Amino acid sequence: MEVQVESAGGLTRRLHVTIPADRFEREFGERIKKIAGRVRVAGFRPGKAPLKVVQQQYGADARNDAVGELVRQTWPEALAQSKVVPANSPNFQITTETLGQPMAYVATFDVYPDIVLGDLTQMTLVRPQVEVTEADIARLIDNLRKARRTLEPVERAAQVGDVVKVDFEGKLDGEVFQGGKSENTEIDLGEGKFLPDLENGIVGHAAGETFEVPVNFPADYRNETLAGKLTQFTVTIKEVREPKLPEINEEFLQQHGVEEGGIEALTAKCREALETERDKAVTARLKRDVMEALHTMHPIDVPASLVAEEIDRMRAETAERIGANRGGNKLKPEQLRAMLPGEMFEPGAKRRVALGLLIGEVINARNIQFDPARVDAALERIAGDFEDPAEVRKVYQSRPDLMQGLRGVVIEEQVVEGLVATAQVSDVPMSLEELLKSQNQAQVV
Repeated sequence: MEVQVESAGGLTRRLHVTIPADRFEREFGERIKKIAGRVRVAGFRPGKAPLKVVQQQYGADARNDAVGELVRQTWPEALAQSKVVPANSPNFQITTETLGQPMAYVATFDVYPDIVLGDLTQMTLVRPQVEVTEADIARLIDNLRKARRTLEPVERAAQVGDVVKVDFEGKLDGEVFQGGKSENTEIDLGEGKFLPDLENGIVGHAAGETFEVPVNFPADYRNETLAGKLTQFTVTIKEVREPKLPEINEEFLQQHGVEEGGIEALTAKCREALETERDKAVTARLKRDVMEALHTMHPIDVPASLVAEEIDRMRAETAERIGANRGGNKLKPEQLRAMLPGEMFEPGAKRRVALGLLIGEVINARNIQFDPARVDAALERIAGDFEDPAEVRKVYQSRPDLMQGLRGVVIEEQVVEGLVATAQVSDVPMSLEELLKSQNQAQVV
């Protein structure tokens, strides 16, 4: 058997395989004999028709079966002979299948890139050093109170902290722009959820007033038509309501799981919650920075086939997140591709594939051993967030895909911890607010 490897550009390879004619004919002959033993041919008893007659009627079927079987048999042999490792399932093309001649086919596939890890001990990282302060705890308690606030209408001008119900219409160069008109919209003044000029322009006006507010859109606004532009908003205030926060009394404490110990117990519970959130955020930031450094240090080509598979996964994740298939109207694959074109996922998909290959290389280079005990601990943490932990554990343990995903998370954590342990790490003081803000921005990006 002859095998030749051809580069088709990048990481794509073509494997040309030629099988001797006698092996092809031998496989064909075996197929014809099997067919002859079971088919009925007019004028002959079952299994007694001459092979030449059977071949005239069933030769094409026998040849196709022989070709398929020889590809199945020779593909592993061809890989072993060529010493290449495919990154994906090959695409086979039969180039010669004429009896009496050597059979030939071409297998096209991608290969993995050659990865040479750099000196990972030179990786530089920043580790936030965050202390949970009394101010952080007070802010959390204040947010708990805001979550249970009541809103009371007031007969005065709106001020920061109030909630106003408004109608507004924005115009650019005298024309109403798309998305610039809304009715009965509630705005928490001072929360920064709307454009600052609009919120600031409402302050000082009372219910029943209609007025004009000039609004500058920021230069980096997502709608390029409005970015950096000065617009004019007509605003009508329908209602001004003042928030009333609940007292921290026995009822409030019970609502937040504090049965005894009063405000001190609530404070302790809030501190514990914030410290847990801090630890998760620090871990997530270190992981993000390790992955970014690993990716930056090793610019590698990635197999196009693996990128395509990752794009499909990311598209499915996005469709699930935005509820594209809810309501019983499941979109067809072509509709989903039209709605979520591959181009929007390609950069992220390439990064995911590259990091997956790099992490695998780090695991091999550092001989990182998978720790089953950590999987059990991770499952306990997940189950502990639900009302019925035993049921959650049961669901995970009955789903190989969920357990495989959990194992992937754990081995990734082990890789990150190992890289952090040997990297150049600088401990930098940071407030909890700064840490969480940077974490939220990273998630948005």
